[in-house]
Parts: sequence; structure tokens; C-alpha cells
Amino acid sequence: MYKNLKHLVFFILLISPLISIAQTQSSFINSLDNPNDWVDAVFRKLSKRERIAQLFMVRAHTDKGKAFEDSIAKLIRKERIGGLVFFQGGPARQAVLTNRYQSVSKVPLLISMDAEWGLGMRLDSTISYPYQLTLGAIQDNKLIYEMGKQVAMDFKRIGMQVNFAPVADINNNPKNPVIGIRSFGDNKYNVAAKVTAYMKGLQENNVLVSVKHFPGHGDTDVDSHHDLPQLPFTRERLDSLELYPFRELIKEGASGIMVAHMNIPILDNSPNLPSTLSRPIVTGLLKDDLGFKGIIFSDAMEMKGVAKFFPEGESDVLGLIAGLDVIELSGNSKRAVKLVRQAIKSKQLSWERINASVRKVLMAKYWSGLSDKQFVNPENIIADLNRPEARELNQQLADAAVTILNSDAQIRNLDLSKKTALVSMGAPGLTTFQNIIKPLLPNSLLFLLPKDASDSDVNNVRAELKAYDQIIVSIHDTRRRPGAVLDYNAGLKTLIADIAKMNSMFTLFANPYAITGLPGIEKAKTLIVNYQNSDEAQRAAVKVITGELKASGKLPVAVSPGFKNGAGVTQE
Repeated sequence: MYKNLKHLVFFILLISPLISIAQTQSSFINSLDNPNDWVDAVFRKLSKRERIAQLFMVRAHTDKGKAFEDSIAKLIRKERIGGLVFFQGGPARQAVLTNRYQSVSKVPLLISMDAEWGLGMRLDSTISYPYQLTLGAIQDNKLIYEMGKQVAMDFKRIGMQVNFAPVADINNNPKNPVIGIRSFGDNKYNVAAKVTAYMKGLQENNVLVSVKHFPGHGDTDVDSHHDLPQLPFTRERLDSLELYPFRELIKEGASGIMVAHMNIPILDNSPNLPSTLSRPIVTGLLKDDLGFKGIIFSDAMEMKGVAKFFPEGESDVLGLIAGLDVIELSGNSKRAVKLVRQAIKSKQLSWERINASVRKVLMAKYWSGLSDKQFVNPENIIADLNRPEARELNQQLADAAVTILNSDAQIRNLDLSKKTALVSMGAPGLTTFQNIIKPLLPNSLLFLLPKDASDSDVNNVRAELKAYDQIIVSIHDTRRRPGAVLDYNAGLKTLIADIAKMNSMFTLFANPYAITGLPGIEKAKTLIVNYQNSDEAQRAAVKVITGELKASGKLPVAVSPGFKNGAGVTQE
């Protein structure tokens, strides 16, 4: 390739500064203090209306048809908004749309997604990594860092710069209707450590985060998508528990934080005022007290937790007055921009304050690589987003999460040659678990009981099980987001309690909180918790049962007095 050594030396000298820059790239937080010619140049070219518009991110889909797609392109051209939040669709379609939207935008768009467990949370044909609650059971946080790294690679491949993740909420309320499996657990130290690992995996691979939901949505009984939750806690409680992970993440250089829609009287006693619109919370607590310098995102402004009390556009203005930098999913961005200008004229807002947020957003775009024109290649994108190393990591995560409760006696005493009943509950048909384990037990028979099994079917199975030497029960929650309570009928739950008294072991492919709603299951000699119904979790369970894998997971939440946080047999 090179004609002589002289040319080779010249080439190395030419690229070595670029290599050095790449290796020593400043963190986003540090970059905010550095002068930047690109940011300055773009800022100067923006009109006052366009500056305000940079603070708004609107919804985008690839599964809503051409009319919807055209409307977003028109909005980008006319309103000059700052970014997009992609939701449901497919990766190839999103790549094509991203190219279209970026091509009509005066300033590169900051493109984001809620991808807490990877692109599979929103897009078909992509990898879904374990829920954060599943990850909470893992003892090696390096694996979670690696997951963050893989998710970052996916984001860059599909042309996105911001992940609205990870979730830093401490889920110490089993009845929480909105957080649950999205949290790493109920221990603040474990939550903080794992959020940090996930965050660093993203940020150190050039993807911005929006850690959520500040100041902590874990102990609520209301879903802010549908109404305004209230946190009736003391300041001491908030400081010691809810705020702990956020405080640690700020120390670790979090690039962004999302503020939730919650009413918190001890911090701001204004009636029906969400935290997103509270200056004492956003500016007073997050900026001044905790010293956060990164981007402050709102939660979606279309959610009822804020929209119920504040008309379209008005909440956006109040949020900016409170100290937000970016408005996510404004109900009416055009009206909001006008209202912001009115607020500046009436001295409720200042151009200094708006300009500071605009520069922060532009720096985010520069730091993410948007200063150079980007094109997302749709060819082979599905294969690229399903890399063998990513799929292997997904299985490693499931393997590392497997948790054994009570004892592993039934595993140690398992005789593959004995007459074995394989009882599946809750699934409509054969599962990955049954398909893998059945050939390994030549003297076994499958029993399938759906969650609404009839009393006669339940009774027939109960009678037949008496003829078997050992029983392996798999409990499945096939819902997309497994709840804290299984939607099984009473007959099935009674059968579980009866089988627990026999020579049996249970594998739970469901939310660990579901144990509480299955009285009698705690009497099982061996209860294997796999946390969710994924193929990876089912393969991991088979490996543990057959001795191929040693379980090392620990419960990330307290399930009952008998199964506390940290419970779990470590197999040697």
C-alpha cells in the first residue's frame, strides 16, 4: 500500500493526533466548559424563534403511515425543532426516516429513544436485553457495563444520540404501577452501582443518557402517564433514599437527567404542580443543591401527570421557567414557542437563560458527532443490530441473573433417568424451556396448563402427578411487562401449593414479586427465579437444573419476610 517507509511514517504522523483526540475525548459534562467553534457558529445563525425551537423534541414513529411521517417532516422544516423521540417501528424504516428528517433540518436533530432494555423495547427485529429488575440480580456489574456498550453501538448504528435510560428509581413499593421491572431493585446501593455501570457503558461509547425519573418514582401508587402521583415524604427520607442514586450519578458525570411528573409537597407545596414545572425542584434542588450541570429533560409533556392540570404549551413554558433544558413531547410545540417569547417579554424568562440551554443542546449535538453530516445506511441493518457478540452477551446476562431460593437440593438430587413430570403453567403452548429440557429427561412427560385452565384439567393433572418420582414446574408470565401479581386462576394457584409439598422444584419465569401471590410455593425445596419469560432466561434455567451452570444471582427486592433482598444460594 505504501511505496516506502517514509510515506508510512508521514501517514502515522498525520493520523496520530486524531487517534489521540478520539482516545481522550472529554466527557460531555467537561465539554460544557470548553469553547466550541461549531456551537458558536450554529448559535449565531439561529433566529430567536429557532433558538427556542431547539429545546423541543417531538414524537416520531415508523408504523403510522406516510401521512404521519410527512407531518413530522413538515414540522421539522417549519418549526426548526431540536430533536425527535422515536417510538414503535422497524430499524430499516427508522434508518430511512432518520435520513429524511436530518436532510430537511437546518440544524442536525438530536434523536432519542426510550430504550431501557435496548432497541427491542421499541423496534421489531432487534435485541431485547433483560429488564433492569432482572439485571438487579446480577453480581458482576461489568456485564451491565458491557450491555450499555452494546446498546450504544446499536444507537450509533441506527443514527440516535440519546437514550432515555437508565432508570434510577428505587422500587421499594411492590404495588408501583409504572416502575416495577424497570428498576434495578429496592436497595439504593445496588441501584446506584448498576445505573452507573449502564450509564458509563453508554456514555463512554458516545451516547448521551437521560437518567430517570428525578427525584425518584419508585415509591408511588399512581402511574404518571394517567394521573399526578404524590410523594408525601419528608425531606430527610428523600435525601437518604430517593435522591441517593441521582447524587451518585451526578458525581459520576451523568450527561442528562429526566425530571418526572410528581407532586412533592415537602419540596414545593403548590397544589397540583408537577415536579417538572417546579423551580424549587428543578433549579433549587437539582441544579443548585446537587450541582447538576448536564441536560435536564422533562418527562413526556403529553402525559396526564402534567397535561391534566396545564393546557398544551403552557406546561412547556412553566418547565423552562423552572429550569428544564429540553421539553420532551410537547403537546403543541408551535404554540409553546410563542408562549416562551411572551414569557421573555414579560420578564418571566430571560434570553440568557434560554441561550444557556440552547448552547447545552448544541454541545450535545457536537459531542455526539452531529457536527459532521451523518447518513444511516439501511442495508444489513437488521444483521448489524443482531451481532453474535450482542446475542451472546444477552445470554450471559440471563445466566448471571438466575437465583435459587431455599436450597439447591432438588438440583443436586435430580436423576435424569427417573420418571419426571414437566408441568408448564401460564403459557398457551410449548415453551423454550420444555423444548430444551424434555430431550434431556428421556423418561419424562409434558403437562400444559394455561393460566385459565379449567378445574377439571387442574384436577386431572393433580391426580396424574402422584405417579411421578420428581416434578419440575415452570411458571410463565407471558405478558409483555410481567406484573407483580400473576393473572392465574384460583385453581392453578392451589395446584402450585399442592405440588410444592411433593418432590418438586419450581422455575419462575415471572416477576419475583409474584411469589407473594402464590401462597405455599415458599415450601418448595428449590425455587429458581429467572425474573422474566425470555428465551434466554428459559435456556439459563435448563443449564442450572442440569448442572451446566452454577447459579449466582441474588434477589434485588424483598419479596416476603422469608425471601429478603440479597437472598439466593451461591452454587459452588
